[in-house]
Amino acid sequence: MNFTFTPCRIPEVLLVEHERVGDNRGFFAETFREAPFREHGLGPFVQENLSRSASGVLRGLHFQKAPAAIAKLVRCTRGRIFDVAVDLRRSSPTFREVVAVELCESDNHMLFVPVGFAHGFSVLSDVAEISYKTTGYYSAEHDCGIRWNDPELNVPWPVSEPSLSSRDRQLPLLREAMATIF
Repeated sequence: MNFTFTPCRIPEVLLVEHERVGDNRGFFAETFREAPFREHGLGPFVQENLSRSASGVLRGLHFQKAPAAIAKLVRCTRGRIFDVAVDLRRSSPTFREVVAVELCESDNHMLFVPVGFAHGFSVLSDVAEISYKTTGYYSAEHDCGIRWNDPELNVPWPVSEPSLSSRDRQLPLLREAMATIF
């Protein structure tokens, strides 16, 4: 089965599409194959996580700082999400810019979020499950985040009063994070 890798507005962020073959019984999809991802410079992926969230939940914006920075390959396996990647690379011409896409269980899309980007999502359906591969292991010591509604980022979230974890409510603005994290 084939994969297509389409650059988003920030070219390092990729919308990855996989094939799906179906009939009246259901479908089959190969959602990952190492070789095509390696050919596009993505990976290797070493961990896979599953997240389930209810309607109105917003998770993010999260990242891991160096030396434990990771990339993610995000796929919505149930429901619909508004998925976001924010460029945190100071030397990048797209620093502080946002890529936002909708992912859902009925499409064949995944979002590749490179190292140096914060990631977050908002649930658009009654419930959503997100499966994501990472290029490194979770490190609590390097786990960081920035506030979801930072006015400097102007993320076009589809929800104005999301359900947030206590941690996400207390995340710093990007300006504060730049002074202490980076």
